[in-house]
Amino acid sequence: MNNTDLKLEQWNFLLDDYLSRLSVDKGLSQATIEAYSNDILDFIDFIIKQKIKEPKEIDSYHILLWLKKLRERGIIATSIARRLSSLRGFFKFLVKEYNLEKDPISNITSPKLGRKLPIVLSISEVERLLEQPNIKNPRGLRDKALLELVYACGLRVSEAVTLKMPQIEFSTGFLRVFGKGNKERIIPIGEIAIYWIKKYISEARPILLKNTQSMYVFIGNKGRPISRQRFWQILKNYTIKAGISENVTPHVLRHCFATHLLEGGADLRVVQMLLGHASLSTTQIYTHLNLSYLRQIHKEFHPRG
Repeated sequence: MNNTDLKLEQWNFLLDDYLSRLSVDKGLSQATIEAYSNDILDFIDFIIKQKIKEPKEIDSYHILLWLKKLRERGIIATSIARRLSSLRGFFKFLVKEYNLEKDPISNITSPKLGRKLPIVLSISEVERLLEQPNIKNPRGLRDKALLELVYACGLRVSEAVTLKMPQIEFSTGFLRVFGKGNKERIIPIGEIAIYWIKKYISEARPILLKNTQSMYVFIGNKGRPISRQRFWQILKNYTIKAGISENVTPHVLRHCFATHLLEGGADLRVVQMLLGHASLSTTQIYTHLNLSYLRQIHKEFHPRG
């Protein structure tokens, strides 16, 4: 066995021990374990080429050099951040279990990730999407009411599929929603969504219940609420029928709700409250979308645009 094999054998032993601990102590899936393994193996391969024999010889310079090589290979920032996170856990393990004197990553921060702007449909695209359900059959009428409500109130998918009858206050036109952390918020529904919900509840919901009872508003099989996965499937089918090329998920309708409110002149803090965001900074991503809209309007209508 040559010297390279000896070094590789030592690294493989340490990695196998670390991955075994992750599997047993944290109960991570096999796919997650394999992802950690691939990330760390990439670093080990790099370190062996640098003629590093054991972990104690590694310092922050080697980590930074590895990160530089990753960027030169065209690895995107999100992937680099993930690989660095995998390696960070590995070295913490070596410090704790193998008495490694120094952690070479402790003073290295992950690369800053640009915040990705959400997909937002135009108002006309949303209207086209909402026209797709066949309201002449019970499931189509249910889907129509569901989509109208999610867009009208900016609901999260979990809030929509777990919505219960007492949460809808028809007399006042408001919806009581329990979002993240079971925090309650009150949202106005709007006349159009109220119309379709009433129509669905009176005409379609009793048929879907089939002599069973349920507190849930949107019913699937045997009186059970429709699942998150089913909602995604429903929306995907209608997106295709509407001829929309974007990957429209339930959360896209929530993005549309917020963006269209801001485009209409709504105050950012009001939108924050309606969305149930704990921090205004979370809502502020929609201001970037709103600025894009304003630039578009300026270019289209200003004589010097």
